[in-house]
Amino acid sequence: MLGRGTGLAIAMEAALKFKETCGIQAEAFSGAEVRHGPLALVTPGYPVLVFAPRGPAQAGLLQAARDLRAHGARVLLAAPAGTEGAELPLVATNHEELDPIAAIQSFYPMAEALSRARGHDPDRPPHLAKVTLTH
Repeated sequence: MLGRGTGLAIAMEAALKFKETCGIQAEAFSGAEVRHGPLALVTPGYPVLVFAPRGPAQAGLLQAARDLRAHGARVLLAAPAGTEGAELPLVATNHEELDPIAAIQSFYPMAEALSRARGHDPDRPPHLAKVTLTH
């Protein structure tokens, strides 16, 4: 998972949801740090989900998606509808600052479908309860 700025928070939440509802090991990285280690993991077909919402970080994330594709990664680009190469359209709001909320909401139906396709119940992730006790 890649993001930057508000997109990094979205990527972190998405990685968490992939782990807890789909049983997929996922990690979030900043698009600014991808060349500092994570790129070394990319082999042909390696899956990468790039969150590129509107804002100052979007251009760099779109370039990172292109670079990852050039290295053979299978990139799923999550960006506002109309963004070239976007395969997971992110809903935009009237204010850029609110886009992260709409963006993660755009991701959840895909995560639910993937969870079910993998034979999991996204409403009952293992090792979680509706109430979490803290000490």
